[in-house]
Amino acid sequence: MTSSSKIVSPYDVVVVGAGFAGSVSARLLAEDCGLRVLVIDRRPHIAGNAYDSIDEHGVLCHNYGPHIFHTNSDRVSTFLSRFTAWRPYEHRTLAEVDGQFVPIPINRETVNTLHGLNLTEAEVASYFETLAEPREALHNSEDSVVSKVGRDLYERLFRGYTRKQWSLDPSQLHASVCARIPVRTNDDDRYFTDAFQKMPADGYTVMFERMLDHPGIEVQVGVEFDEVPARLLGERLVWTGPIDAYFGYRLGRLPYRSLRFEHETRHTPGGRLVHPVAQINYPNERIPYTRVTEYRHLTGQSAEVSTLAYEYPMAEGDPYYPIPRPENRELYHRYEQLGEALPNVLFVGRLARYQYLNMDQVVGGTLAAVERWPAATPRPLRVAA
Repeated sequence: MTSSSKIVSPYDVVVVGAGFAGSVSARLLAEDCGLRVLVIDRRPHIAGNAYDSIDEHGVLCHNYGPHIFHTNSDRVSTFLSRFTAWRPYEHRTLAEVDGQFVPIPINRETVNTLHGLNLTEAEVASYFETLAEPREALHNSEDSVVSKVGRDLYERLFRGYTRKQWSLDPSQLHASVCARIPVRTNDDDRYFTDAFQKMPADGYTVMFERMLDHPGIEVQVGVEFDEVPARLLGERLVWTGPIDAYFGYRLGRLPYRSLRFEHETRHTPGGRLVHPVAQINYPNERIPYTRVTEYRHLTGQSAEVSTLAYEYPMAEGDPYYPIPRPENRELYHRYEQLGEALPNVLFVGRLARYQYLNMDQVVGGTLAAVERWPAATPRPLRVAA
């Protein structure tokens, strides 16, 4: 086909994925760069794994598991605040251990309850020193825990949960997996300590609807990338899916863990809640699920029923968690090198970077990546019909 037979795509850039990375990219490219953006997603909805909706009982649920927003980044909170009001929320988690419920992350109450003690804050710090098994280097997640709190608390609170979550022993996982969970000597029972801890007042999906509501953005859901007609594709692409999928798995597949959810709705007369906190963890390996989340804690919704979600880690299914092992990172870096050779393709987000990232990290990373992307200029591009 000669150059005279080429036609102009109605879009300057196609964004694959309507989750945080894709939606933030689309807004910046349309609003700040003046580009015409098409956003597609293979799922029948926007918002990615943050998607929430009203279930058949009238309860607002996070369809892909609990999403707790927290950040220390003013830039991230300011950007998202353009698209949502917020309700204050501090996440708290308990773990069921031998019939007792104790705070996670480990704090003074956790230690006193499980070990039958009544230590002060200063005494807890000294007590951890007596429990800890020193390591010259932290080679894996077992090392990262026992070097802080010793063998007993590791076995009762971490090992079983981790084995269920990853289908690997902590000794087989990178030290960062369990190191993400802090250890405290005081009574602070908040899961996070970030300065900004709030939830979108109307839910995540509404926030995404507003983010994507721009005259320069068109959204199509229920669409696979391979189904997009060539005439709609320009030279520029934002890819937020698995990076190995973009390259047709030519170097091999990157492994992920997935999740399956079972939901239960209970009557709650007077709008009471079933659990004292939003999330209960179950480290015991004889219990097949890892945690149970009661969504009304997160949303602040008042209702005569409450919906709970039971999480079952799976080997197959939608990719949720990159598996942090050295050989997997090495394979990712090989794909990363392929991506670096494509200046008009921007790889952003958890799946494209093969990295466990919190929501605020995805937003902040996407803001920075789009700003640095040389291809984010409003120049007309042509493609073959």
